[in-house]
Amino acid sequence: MTLSFWEYKNWFSNVDFTIVGSGIVGLHCGLRLRERFPTSKILILEKGVLPEGASTKNAGFACFGSISEIIDDLNSHTEEEVIQLIEKRWSGLQLLRKRLGDEVIDLKLFGGYELFLKEDESSYTNCLQKIPFINDILKPLFKADVFSKEIDRFGFEGIHENLIFNPFEGQIDTGNMMQALVKAAIQNDILILNQQKVLGFASSNDEVVIQIENFEFKTKKLFFATNGFAEKLTDGEVKPARAQVLITKPIPNLDIKGTFHLDKGFYYFRNFGDRILLGGGRNLDFEGETTTELAQTEQIQNRLYSLLREVILPNQPFEIEHRWSGIMGIGSHKKPIVKEISENVYCGVRLGGMGVAIGSLVGKEIADLV
Repeated sequence: MTLSFWEYKNWFSNVDFTIVGSGIVGLHCGLRLRERFPTSKILILEKGVLPEGASTKNAGFACFGSISEIIDDLNSHTEEEVIQLIEKRWSGLQLLRKRLGDEVIDLKLFGGYELFLKEDESSYTNCLQKIPFINDILKPLFKADVFSKEIDRFGFEGIHENLIFNPFEGQIDTGNMMQALVKAAIQNDILILNQQKVLGFASSNDEVVIQIENFEFKTKKLFFATNGFAEKLTDGEVKPARAQVLITKPIPNLDIKGTFHLDKGFYYFRNFGDRILLGGGRNLDFEGETTTELAQTEQIQNRLYSLLREVILPNQPFEIEHRWSGIMGIGSHKKPIVKEISENVYCGVRLGGMGVAIGSLVGKEIADLV
């Protein structure tokens, strides 16, 4: 033990709930536990200076799936499963908005668009044909048509003339959201310790012993909210998926507002004020992007740049200001894994690239398992 008496007494003794991961899921789990157990001692451990996965690294899409994604999901999930998944994402977004407020997260309901490259004729035709069917199965949830056909008014090039529009989609400021969640946790007497990597744990009848670097401590309940880093916890049901992103410098007179999807969601872009943020390209190298390494690759960054130059901003000069990557958690099924994995140990993982939408609900659900 390398701790002083004071450190052990205040941070690591009589711990009721320990959460591993200080991202969207972990913070919402802590806040929900505080609602249910007002006098409990809650500790969050984070292995990075900031959340290591995607919570502070995502594109800030308040969305629940483009039409091509939904159609693709129907090929591997039942209709009921797809509807339930969309309902969870939508409920999660409402929970996030209720907890933090639209102004705090800078929610802008510009709507979402899907565009199709000229060479993607089959997907374009299929999505247009299935708009009435998808609207029909989603109408009980949204009480209105979700998808409609619109003529491209943004000046994109190399695409089919019609975009598919979704008025229920918006964009948020990811940094504002995460700062607000951390602030809410601190205000609710939830302890957050960064750069604390969990090396192991052992559960028994009424407690869990947690091993971190240099010492161990006991907690009554342990929650893993580690999403893209949960492969070992779930026997391979969750795989890491790296997402590479870039953002431009400000572009004068930028006339693009909204969130945009391309190629079944494998590419996505949006405006952030007068900048363009663009990410994706994992489908160019699935094997290479199944990694937890936070890095960029020349192949994917070149593709993102060419999309900017040839499709998104074909007639405007631009410069790239910043590039980064985040780690998502995916699997063969898109339903999140929310369960007790051993006695007094729980996990909420496999968010399928929809952490902004579904993370708040998954955090609440694992807290409610207790």
